[in-house]
Amino acid sequence: MTVAVLDSSALIAALMREPGAERVGAVLNDCTMSTVNFSEVVAYGTRRGRSEAEIRAWLEPLKIEPVDFDLGLAYDAGLLMPVTKQFGLSFGDRACLTLARRLGVKVLTTDRAWQQIADAVGIEVEVIR
Repeated sequence: MTVAVLDSSALIAALMREPGAERVGAVLNDCTMSTVNFSEVVAYGTRRGRSEAEIRAWLEPLKIEPVDFDLGLAYDAGLLMPVTKQFGLSFGDRACLTLARRLGVKVLTTDRAWQQIADAVGIEVEVIR
């Protein structure tokens, strides 16, 4: 049962044992994320000099089943632009928010700006630190 959608920042915090990691770890086995946000985590690994094999070894044990970013999510993410633009949210941020809204679950992130748009987007945002 999915209880939350992870933003890439929340998963990275957990993987790197940063502040807030314990909050993610408590629900990690019951979370999902968009393939867009999963790709952001992969990119983080490459920026830190990890090979594809190292990144796979880092992420595969988590057993996260990312949700494909489909046409419906694409429309939803694009339609969020007017609500999120003034807060500087990215495409990846909107991908995460729309998945949480679709699934009817909260989103875990490190980005405090998301709290300011949570009501307008119609989701619960939990800032992990």
